[in-house]
Amino acid sequence: MADLRRARDRATGADLVELRLDGVTDVDVAGALEGRTRPVIVTCRPVWEGGRFDGSEEARLRLLAEAVQLGAEFVDVEWRAEWRSLPRGERTTVVLSHHDFEGVPADLADLVRAMRASSAGLIKIAVTAQRLSDCLTLRDAVRDAGPRIALAMGPAGQLTRICPWLLESRWAYAGSAASGQLPLDAMADTYRVRTTSSATAVYAIVGSPLSHSASPAMHNPAFAANGLDAVYVPLETTDVREFFTVADAIGVIGASVTAPLKAAFGDDVVTRDEMARRIGAVNTLRRRDGRWEATNFDVAGFIVPFERRGSRLA
Repeated sequence: MADLRRARDRATGADLVELRLDGVTDVDVAGALEGRTRPVIVTCRPVWEGGRFDGSEEARLRLLAEAVQLGAEFVDVEWRAEWRSLPRGERTTVVLSHHDFEGVPADLADLVRAMRASSAGLIKIAVTAQRLSDCLTLRDAVRDAGPRIALAMGPAGQLTRICPWLLESRWAYAGSAASGQLPLDAMADTYRVRTTSSATAVYAIVGSPLSHSASPAMHNPAFAANGLDAVYVPLETTDVREFFTVADAIGVIGASVTAPLKAAFGDDVVTRDEMARRIGAVNTLRRRDGRWEATNFDVAGFIVPFERRGSRLA
């Protein structure tokens, strides 16, 4: 509990703090809540839903009930649990959650409708994106779901974390507790999650893997420094058609292209300029008049000037 409280109090850059009671050996709900300086989400995730609590279900639900009785701002309880047994508190909003760590369930839309029909104040849907287009599947499934938190775990799902407004999600999670999560400073400062919205211009880097790329850490601060309402997001895929499907759905204006897709954008899918055709590879896309145009600034910036100078460097 001492470690949990210290971690809670260190999270000064967050708007909400999730208190994970599962895995804590000396659980004290009152102690977890006492002295908090920002709203909290009390969670005690069981092993059967990806958490670390391996005690009885009765004991677990008693902990969550105590959090409600003590006025925790939010209490997260699983859809598959006996959530109706929890007391109702005037100061507490129940978050009814479902997590799928394998993929996107085929009956996701039906599941969302059933959860929304409950009396919960908020529903939370967390699936695992096996491919980039799963982000669109999730978006479509929660479109009419009312107040919600929705996200896709895994590298292919980072779009849903960086742009929670695409799914009308009430909040986004930062940290390292789940696959695809980003540090708080990246979410708040690099991607500016608090200030982006449906009016924000979207740019991207496309390829796979993208975790090593420094491009988001360069482009996003540049947007901010120039007062541009724009965000540069990773779209992890090796499928050109999938990229176009997602880019069209979320309104991507331009994109950087990295391995293994640099040679995958031929004249059949984009309009390539002379430089891109000459080298047979693309590193930059932009949308113009409903058509994607492609170029390669590596050629324009390095090879051509070198040829013009001959064999000597200035």
